[in-house]
Amino acid sequence: MVSVTSSEASRSRSKKVCVIGAGPSGLVSARELRKEGHKVVGMEQNDDVGGQWLYQPNVEEEDPLGRSSVPTNDALKVHSSIYSSLRLTSPREIMGYSDFPFLAKKGRDMRRFPGHKELWLYLKDFSEAFGIREMIRFNVRVEFVGEEEKTEDVRRWIVRSREKLSGKVIEEIFDAVVVATGHYSHPRLPSIKGMDSWKRKQVHSHVYRVPDPFRNEVVVVVGNSMSGQDISMELVEVAKEVHLSAKSLDISSGLSKVISKHQNLLLHPQIESLEDDGRVIFVDGTWVVADTILYCTGYSYKFPFLESKGRVEVDDDRVGPLFEHTFPPCLSPSLSFVGIPRKLIGFPFFEAQAKWIAQVLSGKSSLPSPDQMLQSVADFYRSRDLAGVPKHNTHDIADFTYCDKYADYVGFPHLEEWRKQLCLSALTNSQENLETYRDSWDDHELLQEALQSSHFTNFDC
Repeated sequence: MVSVTSSEASRSRSKKVCVIGAGPSGLVSARELRKEGHKVVGMEQNDDVGGQWLYQPNVEEEDPLGRSSVPTNDALKVHSSIYSSLRLTSPREIMGYSDFPFLAKKGRDMRRFPGHKELWLYLKDFSEAFGIREMIRFNVRVEFVGEEEKTEDVRRWIVRSREKLSGKVIEEIFDAVVVATGHYSHPRLPSIKGMDSWKRKQVHSHVYRVPDPFRNEVVVVVGNSMSGQDISMELVEVAKEVHLSAKSLDISSGLSKVISKHQNLLLHPQIESLEDDGRVIFVDGTWVVADTILYCTGYSYKFPFLESKGRVEVDDDRVGPLFEHTFPPCLSPSLSFVGIPRKLIGFPFFEAQAKWIAQVLSGKSSLPSPDQMLQSVADFYRSRDLAGVPKHNTHDIADFTYCDKYADYVGFPHLEEWRKQLCLSALTNSQENLETYRDSWDDHELLQEALQSSHFTNFDC
């Protein structure tokens, strides 16, 4: 009997893995895969790490509604949807990866709810601290991912990428592909009567950066999500009028306080139709003549490069079937997704996903059978349907228990209690004090508990 050395065994379990994207989910995926002994090649279309958090001020080349001029090409010219004044909606203490706290650094933005640049700098710090940059090819756009013709029982992937500067196309074979391309780039637009023929300005918040282009205009903002509310509060200082159109007029007391303070900020129900004379007619029969409609209506999941032969599809923003939002049952474990879920504390969750994928690929962890995974997905869909959750909200988690259950797949620590409570405290404060919650809070005891926890005290600067 031939003995196999541990180094030979680890080599046999080591896979060549392509990670698409170098944002929060892609960076931690690359780190965890390499830690598990895999050979990692990261591909990032921009010239630096950060993904969504790499601010792109110039949006002139992008279609105002994020629509492609080529029907067969879903590629956007601008990836980031971050606007200039954006600040985090969660306190920095809860946002860091498990072993790399998001510390306030002298000479930088030290606020608890800092601006977007500070989070980008944190991601740069993270990638420098763990040597992640060396695994990433920058200015490379992935154009095609598809299965190689199967040999024996081994599934491998063809990845075709294009260097943006030279135009050179490279085709490579990988044992596995991790898709970590984010989900805040491709605008999700409503369907409104008259929308396609309305002659005035229509813009999605994907290309909103600063308020000045809207000076002295009558602007209708569609959607009162956090971005819709923040942008409305910014526009109200320069626009002639801001009309906020919401699905429900049952709004938070925080938004109600803001509206009562500004005579030129008005709340409306949903839009019924857009008329050729510039009128925006609301479902209650009221109307306003607008210069611009700004859609703060969220984003869609799109993977224009992926050829899965129908085994992974996006149906009304339900990406599926995905076992635990991560593995397509019929293509696992060689194809996986990190960062699909929303409405959770992102970075620790992405880290747990990355650890699980890395361990499944190395053989340290195993998945249920494809049939069992498909059944699990079907049960999950049924539970969402019974709970009345719209299909496009399939991946909205909003459940700490689920995050802890997920962590158990790889023995990842559960979310600390202080992290959960700080998250809820910020949410509650934003509901009550929309204008001030980022700078005025009353969770000092929780904050001290967090700063005295091992997450912060065990970190060696």
